[in-house]
Amino acid sequence: MGKLTVLALRTVIGLVLAGSLFVQVWMVPLVSIDLQEAGAPDGPRITLLAIVVLGIVCVQAAAVCVWKLLTMVRRGTVFSYRAFRYVDIIFGAIAAASLLVFGIAVLLAPGEVAPGIVVLICGASLMIAGVALIVLVLRTLLAQAVARDAEAKHLRSELDEVI
Repeated sequence: MGKLTVLALRTVIGLVLAGSLFVQVWMVPLVSIDLQEAGAPDGPRITLLAIVVLGIVCVQAAAVCVWKLLTMVRRGTVFSYRAFRYVDIIFGAIAAASLLVFGIAVLLAPGEVAPGIVVLICGASLMIAGVALIVLVLRTLLAQAVARDAEAKHLRSELDEVI
């Protein structure tokens, strides 16, 4: 991976982390005040805000893990068992985000929100779950690459002994 690509990806990840922190600290309290002034009941309002904050935490966890994997790629150590921890956290964060989005649909379904909006939110939840499944497939590919790398190292050591 080129240095420019690594720099671009780290810039994007840094902006995502800064933006998500801004939303958590500044925007969520403002949305809470707006919902309270609009007369939203406390139970659903607090639940919705908790889902939003947890969703942001999922994005932050995935971003930090991608940063760690990017560091491993740069060092040439990504094909190791340590990488699985980060990939597993990314998978878990995306799967949790999918459930949280579905939770928003469940929260909005009995209210005065149009059924089409609820269906769209469910569709978004399904698409996010699809991304989690793609990460799971990529984890399997990583496992195969780690196994091949270990086999290659073993064969090299055997060849060194013969020579």
